[in-house]
Amino acid sequence: MAQAKVGIIGAMGIEVNYLKGQLKDAKTTTISQRDFYEGKLGSTDVVVVECGVGKVNAAMVAQTLCERYRVTHLINTGVAGSLNNAINIGDIVVAKDAVHHDMDVTNLGYKPGEVPGIGSVAFPADKHLQELALEAVKNVAPDIEGFSGRVASGEFFVRSDEKKQRIIDTFHADCTEMEGAPIAQVAFLNKVPFVIVRAISDKADGSSSMDYRTFENKAAEHCAQIVEYLVSHLTD
Repeated sequence: MAQAKVGIIGAMGIEVNYLKGQLKDAKTTTISQRDFYEGKLGSTDVVVVECGVGKVNAAMVAQTLCERYRVTHLINTGVAGSLNNAINIGDIVVAKDAVHHDMDVTNLGYKPGEVPGIGSVAFPADKHLQELALEAVKNVAPDIEGFSGRVASGEFFVRSDEKKQRIIDTFHADCTEMEGAPIAQVAFLNKVPFVIVRAISDKADGSSSMDYRTFENKAAEHCAQIVEYLVSHLTD
């Protein structure tokens, strides 16, 4: 296959700092007040960037990676809240697809979550990247479980049972966060294969504030190591 160039996006510094530290021959370019770290992760060309929290930040950075850096793959890494009782704190969810749980144009005949003009509710992740990410979980973090599931993104931190249950009932999602779906949508529109790798930091319920602060560091570290493994085996 052609030489890969992988765009790696995390919302917060904690989600990308480890990866930035592993880069060789890195150079930094600031675009739209975001720092893009371009270099090699192992033998693979990558661009690592902290997008900031939320959908607009995520979409802006993803489009820059596609248009300016001409990446061949997109990976979103970070933490998420579990919506599936079988998926516990510390476990990894690898996206089979992603949806916007706060997109609602149902009064005009669209399905819940459907973006007008797209023709689909969910954005499917690349199967090969999914397989590599799940393989990475087994090799890098054999003490935790990896799940293939649906990622639901929205512009609020889910912390009530009512909001959590609505997302589960409407979208049958396995975890929730704030950036995966817009990155998936940009990848879809640019025809760039993508995957989302999310470590569970909380249960998206009333205990979320305590759980999140306790587990976010370890969860983000696991995710970064999984992404590093995935990138190193991309062209095997």
